Amino acid sequence: MWEFPGGKREPGETFVQCLIRELREELGVEVDVGELFESVTHAYVDKTVHLKFFLCRLSAGEPQPLDCAALKWVGREELATYTFPAADAQLIKRLAAAPDRWS
Repeated sequence: MWEFPGGKREPGETFVQCLIRELREELGVEVDVGELFESVTHAYVDKTVHLKFFLCRLSAGEPQPLDCAALKWVGREELATYTFPAADAQLIKRLAAAPDRWS
């Protein structure tokens, strides 16, 4: 399955700090974090996850798969061709319906 970059917050870390750290560790990039785009709570059989998706702008570096198997930039029309975890379904729908966010 494909996943959006990010991860678990460390103690005392804000969601924004976590995202900045995770993107640096996983992809080797620096970002400017913008507005919260989507917030999701999803219950799996064995756990419940709380996800926050922020709009970001790349400020330094070229994404590389440092702490992930692969990475890929995809367009809005391509999203439906990739398999994501169930918790991302709400975000995928919102992204597909937001052409203004793809520039």
